[in-house]
Amino acid sequence: MPPQDAEGPDSQPSALAPFRHRIFLAVWIASLASNFGGLIQSVGAAWLMTSIGASADLIALVQASTTLPIMLFSLMAGAIADNFERRKLMLASQLFLLVVSVALTLCTYFGLVTPWLLLAFTFLVGCGTAFNGPAWQSLVGEMVPRSDLPAAIALNSMGFNIARSVGPALGGIIVATVGAFAAFAVNAISYLGLIVVLARWQPVRPPRALPPETLGSAMAAGIRYVAMSPNLGVVLLRGAVFGIAAIAVQALMPLIARDLIQGGPLTFGLLLGAFGAGAVGGALLSTRLRQALSLEALVRIAFLSFAVCAAVAGSSPFALLTIVAMALGGASWVLALSSFNATVQLSSPRWVVGRALALYQMMTFGGMAFGSWIWGVAAERYGTGDALLIAAGVLVAGAALGLRLPLPELKTLNLDPLNRWTEPDIAVDILPRSGPIVITIEYAIREADVVAFLAVMAERRRIRRRDGARHWTLLRDLENPEIWIERYHNPTWLDYVRHNQRITQADATVGERLRELHQGPGRPRVRRMIERQTGGPALGPGSQTHDLTEPLTDPTRSS
Repeated sequence: MPPQDAEGPDSQPSALAPFRHRIFLAVWIASLASNFGGLIQSVGAAWLMTSIGASADLIALVQASTTLPIMLFSLMAGAIADNFERRKLMLASQLFLLVVSVALTLCTYFGLVTPWLLLAFTFLVGCGTAFNGPAWQSLVGEMVPRSDLPAAIALNSMGFNIARSVGPALGGIIVATVGAFAAFAVNAISYLGLIVVLARWQPVRPPRALPPETLGSAMAAGIRYVAMSPNLGVVLLRGAVFGIAAIAVQALMPLIARDLIQGGPLTFGLLLGAFGAGAVGGALLSTRLRQALSLEALVRIAFLSFAVCAAVAGSSPFALLTIVAMALGGASWVLALSSFNATVQLSSPRWVVGRALALYQMMTFGGMAFGSWIWGVAAERYGTGDALLIAAGVLVAGAALGLRLPLPELKTLNLDPLNRWTEPDIAVDILPRSGPIVITIEYAIREADVVAFLAVMAERRRIRRRDGARHWTLLRDLENPEIWIERYHNPTWLDYVRHNQRITQADATVGERLRELHQGPGRPRVRRMIERQTGGPALGPGSQTHDLTEPLTDPTRSS
């Protein structure tokens, strides 16, 4: 794992600095080839559905069937990526996608594809993408140091959009001259390079101090972390709104090409290519725009610009004007989504980054899947042009939402583990699964500091619950009002250890402020206890009970 550089917020690493790391460069190039194949495949699938006479809602469902699995399975994929080797998960995903693409190629070549079979194949492609996404995005942090992470995220976006700028047009040419099966075959071949690179890479991984979490616990921990992180919640909501509205243009693009500007598969490829070219331009301008504008202002502009794209696409009969609109839409697309993605990654510590990204993908791509279906139904009922105009109105409303729920400014927080906590020596013989564990911390607070203390404890409560504490309460002694006791539970001793190892450098300021407010002798007094039953036969280690508490260790150790 690369060193996690601790550069200050004013450090400005080169945009190409991640390419100094050979594995990142190799995976980036291989992913670029895979992205080309994926976009060529998407052109083939969309146009094949159009050419076999499917209705508008089935055509739009091609996009929905690809994005729906991302909503359904991303959290599971993120939990697996955070608890096991991300490289192996990504490799398994690529092998699965290769098998599905080969099967789709053969079925298309032999004329066996029906609308519903095509949707089944695109759904399987979406499943592979769902498991690949969190592993790939969180794996970047193992390829480059933290100081290069923002640039690496931008380069990944750049790579995809370079493919988007050329791949769809190439896909249109392949479909028009050879057929859809050839597009699917090219996609199958494109996975081979990335499979080889991942299979040959043997990263040096630090030994795992704790066993992996169970899948259910890991998923719950990811949901809890995001739910207790207000800034992440805002990003997820805004991403979902953008996904629902903006996907109308891509979901209905085959109908825009066929019905609104009277084109064929080559025209469809040119529209997608213009969208991708605009996205590359947006990626190139993003750094300069972020220096000139706040994050919220940039995202609002992206919402409004995409609304212009949708409105022009829905009302213009001219191919050239629609192509220009698609370029504007592509730039807006990458500005919005890269801003959301970077905010999530830089606001999440390594232990949960895969799950945070997965939840972001679930909300955004879930919005896209839902939107694809909605806009397909709207196009079937009201016409393609009117559906796009309605989508433009929703995008304007999404920009206005920022007045009440603005995005947080992108800050580089030090989310490395604090690493000050060591597992204490305990006097009671317990097992990792023993519990529940009850923690109490006693503070002595002067009356004049009570308001400040309560404000800091509100943040302490959020951090404790975010990292896995349960039943958090704050108590005040009625006989000695200066005594305050913080109390919380962890289900097992292993959960308590895991809870303490999740504390980050950024969280340390809360603990330091509490120690400053504490007026008692020494540090705040900590007790670690396990619940025990009363009465009955003697209980062995790890018995779970409810009435009596028993101290475990030295009360002066920090929790």
